[in-house]
Amino acid sequence: MSPQTLDRPRTGPNRPRTAAPAAAPRPGRRLRPRTLVIASVAWLLAAVFLLPYLQMVITALRPADELRDSTYLPEHFAWSNFVDVWRESTLGGNLRVTLLVAAGSTVLVLLVALPAAYYTARISFRGRKLFLLLVLVTQMFQPTSLLVGLYREFYQLGMLNSVWTLMICNAAFNLAFAIWILTAYISSIPVALEEAAMIDGLSRFQALIRVTLPLALPGVVTAVIFTFIAAWNEFVMGLTLSTVPESQPLTVGINGFIGNYTVQWNYLFAGSVVAIVPVVVLFALIERQVVSGLTAGSVK
Repeated sequence: MSPQTLDRPRTGPNRPRTAAPAAAPRPGRRLRPRTLVIASVAWLLAAVFLLPYLQMVITALRPADELRDSTYLPEHFAWSNFVDVWRESTLGGNLRVTLLVAAGSTVLVLLVALPAAYYTARISFRGRKLFLLLVLVTQMFQPTSLLVGLYREFYQLGMLNSVWTLMICNAAFNLAFAIWILTAYISSIPVALEEAAMIDGLSRFQALIRVTLPLALPGVVTAVIFTFIAAWNEFVMGLTLSTVPESQPLTVGINGFIGNYTVQWNYLFAGSVVAIVPVVVLFALIERQVVSGLTAGSVK
C-alpha cells in the first residue's frame, strides 16, 4: 500500500463519525425599553384616532330620547336607527351616486394618467420638467375657487344634477396626483425589461400591458385608492352642481340631517357609519400595495 493511500482519510461506513457540537441554548428574547416605549406610544396614538369612530358608532345606536344623556353608553341600543335612516331619507340613492362617481372618476383618471405618466417617464422630450411643473401647479387650485365658473359652464351645457358632471370634475382635480405617483413608479422600472420584450417581438404597447403594468401595479393601486377616497369624500362640488336630493352624493345627503334648528345626531352618525365602511374595507384589502406604491421611486 502506497503512502498516498495511507494518508487519505477513511471514507464509507467504517469511518469514525465525530459528534456534532451541541447548539448553545438561545437566551429568551427580551424587550428593550425603547421597544416598549415605542409600542406604548403607538397604541396610545391608535386609541386617540379610534376613539372618535367608537363615539360615532355609539351615538348612531342611541335612541332619540337619550341623545342628551351624559352617560357614555346608552341604556338601550337602537339598532333600528340604521333601518330608519335608510327608509326615511334618500341615503340609498345618495350611496349609489357616490359609488358611480367614485368608480367612474377613478377609471377616467387611470385612462388619462397612465399614458401621460408612461410617456413622461420613458421619453425625454423638450419641456418635460415644465410639463411636470404645470401638473404640480394644478394641484394648487381648490375646487371652491372654480365653483362659479364650473357652475356656469355646466349650466349652459345643461349638465347640472348629472352623475357625469361629478365624474368629470372629480377626475380633473385628482389627475395631477395620479400622474405624479405613476411617473415616479414607472421611472423606477428598468427600461431594459421593455427592450427585451420588444426584441422578442412585442410592440411598445404590448410591452406596456404585459411587462410594465404588472410591475407598476402597486403604483396603480395607490393612484386608484387615493382618487377613489378623494371622490368619495368630496362635498363642495356635489353640493353646488347637484341640487336635486336624489342626484346628490352621500356626503351631501348626510348633511341633510342638519336642520336650521335641530340636528338628528343619531341619524347623522348612522349615515356616517354607512359612508365610511366601504372605504375602510377597500383600504384594508389593498394596504400593502398602497404602502409600496408611496415609496415608489425613492430608491433606484
